Amino acid sequence: MKSQTPIMQFGTSRFLQAHADLFVSEARAEGQDVGPICVVQSSGDASRAKRVQALATPFMVRIEGLENGLQLKKDVEVSSITKGLSTAEDWAEVSRIFVHEAQIVLSNTGDAGFSPQPADEGDVFDQAMSYPAKLTLLLRARFEAGGAPIQIMPMELVSGNGEVLKARVVELAQTDSPAFIRYLEDDVLWVNSLVDRIVSQPLEPAGAVAEPYALWAIEDQGRLVMPCVHPAVQGVESLADIEALKLFVLNLGHTVLADRWLAARGATSVMVRHLMDTPTEREHLQTVYMAEVRPGFNAAGLAEDFAAYVATTLERFANPFLDHAIADISQNHRMKVDRRIAAFLKFARDHGDNSPKPILEDICARWTDTN
Repeated sequence: MKSQTPIMQFGTSRFLQAHADLFVSEARAEGQDVGPICVVQSSGDASRAKRVQALATPFMVRIEGLENGLQLKKDVEVSSITKGLSTAEDWAEVSRIFVHEAQIVLSNTGDAGFSPQPADEGDVFDQAMSYPAKLTLLLRARFEAGGAPIQIMPMELVSGNGEVLKARVVELAQTDSPAFIRYLEDDVLWVNSLVDRIVSQPLEPAGAVAEPYALWAIEDQGRLVMPCVHPAVQGVESLADIEALKLFVLNLGHTVLADRWLAARGATSVMVRHLMDTPTEREHLQTVYMAEVRPGFNAAGLAEDFAAYVATTLERFANPFLDHAIADISQNHRMKVDRRIAAFLKFARDHGDNSPKPILEDICARWTDTN
């Protein structure tokens, strides 16, 4: 008999509403036997209780932006979620569904979701626990109830997110029985994935506004079950190339734009789309992409992928509906220069590209040596 709620999702963000929840909803509308989803609020934030309740009824996602050069604006109903719970208020029911019904577990618990907390060392549920600690308790309960296999699919923006989550859960389970450790190693499938979609604002009480572009790249491995069939959901042999494109084209481009804005001490109201409408700024970014970034991807054997991704990225940056503030992008600029630009220079060298990159090298020199 098919489970009533085969997908369990930890996280209620507007990103998930316009990403995984939307994809599963569209797949179900096409007749695919996937879902439905039980959404779990893991933060315990009482101010979001209304959203948790609203997610269990159909809500709208508004898609706005450019697609193949044309403006697109449409509303899509999302009806894949049939139950909304909170770990703070409904732990017993969360545990029951996880143990007896869940087959795939999704999560996107924010930047701090994986961060260890003092409460993590406890053996009894505590709302102050991190997501990995709560997951460890749930997996232990599932194991003690018979240990049915389960697929864990974190969507947090952490490289190798499945491997990172597995390592933390295994660490927390070190005092458990060898049999439980074997269960975590052999019967729990930990899946790496990369997600991408700009979701600009929430709708109330549930729903969101998002760009047309969307990606859920899932690293293939034995026994993997795709959550649904959807144009935005891609199974890939390795995430390495996709991660490099996202980090060293889209993210690097944002940081190049932010660096120019910081140097000019520009107005705080400037959006990415405003810069794409400014010929000098757009040409500067294109120069960086074509003269300095492209040789690195050519050397890595990704010339065609790079060309297509740059075209898509420039279209995303020019989205006339998206208020993506440069002031927000410029936060933690030094760290971003290191992770996006300095890391790209190393990526290029490692692949044999030693061509001059004066703009990128200048940014690194300024933020490494004098800031």
